[in-house]
Amino acid sequence: MPAKVTGLGHIGFYVHDLELMMDFYGNFMGMQLTKVGPLGAFFSADPESCDHEIALINGRASLEDPQWIQQISMRVDSLDDLRDFKRRILAHGYQLDRIVSHASAIGCYFRDPENNPTEVFWLTGHTSWAQVGIPIDIDQPDEDVMADVLRSWEAVKDVKMGTPASAETAAAIRELSAAAAGR
Repeated sequence: MPAKVTGLGHIGFYVHDLELMMDFYGNFMGMQLTKVGPLGAFFSADPESCDHEIALINGRASLEDPQWIQQISMRVDSLDDLRDFKRRILAHGYQLDRIVSHASAIGCYFRDPENNPTEVFWLTGHTSWAQVGIPIDIDQPDEDVMADVLRSWEAVKDVKMGTPASAETAAAIRELSAAAAGR
């Protein structure tokens, strides 16, 4: 039986005014700022159970820009489910954009039949408050995948909820990304 998603993870929006939208989701909606950095800001209603449900991503050129959905993201139960989705994405000829370690999750980013950005992800069991996306090969043995995840997590584990990564952490993320891309 093919893998299936187990629930909505989060929705990403391209925003025109990040500060305005951070104020809206943080103060008006009462959500907790969990991750923030150059990419944008992530919010959760319950950070203990879900590190983010809303992702505000810089990049909407104007309020008239119709391209406001950055991605729709859904959870899967296991690494094998993620692998199954990768196989089926490729078999169906859908565009596979990237597969990355976020330390807290591994995300498989692709396009649905109408070219909408979509992510399926698996939670790794590590908590991470950093915005990180390091390329990862999920076709390697489980132990090697988890070793790569652990390297990602070690680089970002000291980032506190709602704070940007330090310059040193950002440099470590770039170094890991470059090393992974060079494999």
